[in-house]
Amino acid sequence: MGLFTQKPSPPPPRADAPRPAPPEASAVPAPPVRPSAGVPGKPPPPAKAGPPPAAVKAKPDKLVDERTTRMNELKSEIHRKLVDQLDLTKLSRDATEEVREQVRQIILALCEEADALLNYAERQRLAQEILDETFGLGPLETLLADPGISDILINGPHQVYVEKNGRLILSDVKFKDNAHLLHVIDKIVSPLGRRCDEVCPMVDARLKDGSRVNAIIPPLAIDGPSMSIRRFGADPITWDDYIRFKSTAPEIVEFLKACVHAGLNILIVGGTGSGKTTLLNNLSSFIPDDERIVTIEDAAELQLRQPHVVRLETRPANIEGKGRITIRDLLINALRMRPDRIVVGECRGGETLDMLQAMNTGHEGSMTTIHANSTRDAVQRVETMVMMSGFELPTKAIRQQFASAINLIVQAARLTGGPRKIVSVTEVQGMEGDVVTMQDLFKFEQDGVNANGRAFGRIVSTGVRPSFVDRLLASGAVLDPQWFVARDLVIDD
Repeated sequence: MGLFTQKPSPPPPRADAPRPAPPEASAVPAPPVRPSAGVPGKPPPPAKAGPPPAAVKAKPDKLVDERTTRMNELKSEIHRKLVDQLDLTKLSRDATEEVREQVRQIILALCEEADALLNYAERQRLAQEILDETFGLGPLETLLADPGISDILINGPHQVYVEKNGRLILSDVKFKDNAHLLHVIDKIVSPLGRRCDEVCPMVDARLKDGSRVNAIIPPLAIDGPSMSIRRFGADPITWDDYIRFKSTAPEIVEFLKACVHAGLNILIVGGTGSGKTTLLNNLSSFIPDDERIVTIEDAAELQLRQPHVVRLETRPANIEGKGRITIRDLLINALRMRPDRIVVGECRGGETLDMLQAMNTGHEGSMTTIHANSTRDAVQRVETMVMMSGFELPTKAIRQQFASAINLIVQAARLTGGPRKIVSVTEVQGMEGDVVTMQDLFKFEQDGVNANGRAFGRIVSTGVRPSFVDRLLASGAVLDPQWFVARDLVIDD
């Protein structure tokens, strides 16, 4: 009860007021015994206990609200005092562990000064929250510290969902109000030279660890600022993780490694949240260290480990609506930068035509991703995006460009219950008439859904030998003939 102010003492009684009865007499007297109907002098049966009054039921919630309000007031008061004592702008730039610990001690002293009745746990919690506000992203720091969280979805200041182990759950993290959430959004986008305001109410950005951020604010977001964060933690997913979680088979990993070494052009397809970017990042790890790579993204999130990498990132328009640089602009410029390989984070518009042309004109081994639900849908999606380039090309010409540019399509999917898998590896063979011909080399066959609601099945080799085997062998790859024998590679149960 030390967090709450004491109620004021009642005023002294007036001189002419009647004197109160002693405690025994002041107690509420028992109600008189009334005779029950038909039986004179017999007391009525005891009344059944009714539900507690509404005021009594609401009391715990009221106390919780008062406690939260008081803690928020204390936090604001201590933060103001901290700002008066220290240059937090400079400290944020030099936020070493030693600096953070010194600031923590100052905050603890301010907590003691502001309310001496705070217990140890409350002082430590206040200090940590103020440190998160000063050096980090406020309430988000707790979620960002959890490696099991893959997505953070903020729907206004008081509703924050997280995806953990493939399932969406409502967290207990909340922001103080819309202004607090807007302040956190600004802390994310400002260091990147971007802004999110009424003039530009949508923004793509990234965190220091590479996590992708999208924010949209009123008037476009009706119920308050909304933000989604796709996590790319300090410990990224590797091929070992793919194999351990049965997301793919070791034979498929070795086959994809040979394809990347041989300079095959690879298209990664999948739906939202299927793991396309993670897959692209891991495929890029197979590129030899002696090649020059140019990456192009809306928000730079790829984490290539090679020494010779040039990273390019798009730029939104300024406050006057000028100066916008698109993926297409960067892709055209990248062709003049003498790249051995071009890696585009995602094609979603007219830049798709430029990407196909780059793949067809000597930049072998390039990779990109698109949104599509299947490999066959990917062809139609590419046709649609090429038409967005402004060139009126016949459908057959677009398909010919696709068939000659793309060698391999790798499809990722998020299945029922949350597991993410490589569900197909498909060779693009060429054209037969007006149709792009393809054949599956490896695929996932779902057998059902288990008691926990998670899909399970088998990753199989279809028994088809790709037509580019000679190209793989010429690049020095060592191929196991058993890769292309029809059989189960992984049984996921």
